[in-house]
This record gives sequence, structure tokens and C-alpha cells, in this order.
Amino acid sequence: MPGPMPKRVEERRRRNKVPGETLVPMEGEVVVPELPAGTHEIARDWYESLKHSGQSQYFEPSDWAAARYVAAVMTKNLTARRFSAQHFVGVWAAMTDLLSTEEARRKAKIQVQRVYGMEEPEEKPVSIEDRRKAIGG
Repeated sequence: MPGPMPKRVEERRRRNKVPGETLVPMEGEVVVPELPAGTHEIARDWYESLKHSGQSQYFEPSDWAAARYVAAVMTKNLTARRFSAQHFVGVWAAMTDLLSTEEARRKAKIQVQRVYGMEEPEEKPVSIEDRRKAIGG
């Protein structure tokens, strides 16, 4: 299908059914599998970062399985006697498919807005007079 990836049903303005689309309701929580011992530190860091990334809320078990496989190929390349550019290209493409980069998330129209703490943001002056008072003038 050419063009941009369609939005999820809950993100659409119109709620009418799209021809050929099937919604599959699933029950239960997605369990994130652990990586095997011996996984390279860089591959482990990348995999662990997915757990804390905003896009992972959309991950299904098959996505986690794919990420686990990418970590395995990454480990193979990082521990090999010679680094393979071909492996790197494949790993990078798979990482992009898992929305690991800002560019990939933007193409999928996903923006992660990280919130730090629960404190209220400081209100900014609205008028010029309020601004002058705020800076002491």
C-alpha cells in the first residue's frame, strides 16, 4: 500500500470502518523476554532501552521476539573477528522497523513526550506589562 502508514483506530477522527481492516482484541499483558547470557553489552543496552521507550507500548510479543533476534545478530557482529557492514545495515534496518530512532518514530507519526516529575510548570507572563514586572522593570 503506497503512502504513509495508516493511523491506529483510536487515533483517527472518523470512526467508520476501513474496508479490509480487521481489529484483533487481545487479552493479557505482553511479557518482555529476557536476553540470553552472553549478549554483548551494547546489544543488551539497546534492548533494555526499548523497555523504557514510548513506542514499546505498542509492541506485541512478536515485536519483542524480533528485538531479541536483532540483539542476537548485533552480538554476533560485535563479537566477530571482523565487523560486517552487511550485518550492520540489516541490524540498522530492523532497529528502524522497531522505531528505535526519532526519524523512524516521526515517519510513523509517533512523538514521545517525556514527562519529568509531577510539578506544575512555572507560568510565563502573558502581557508586556506582566513581563516588565517579572523582570523587575
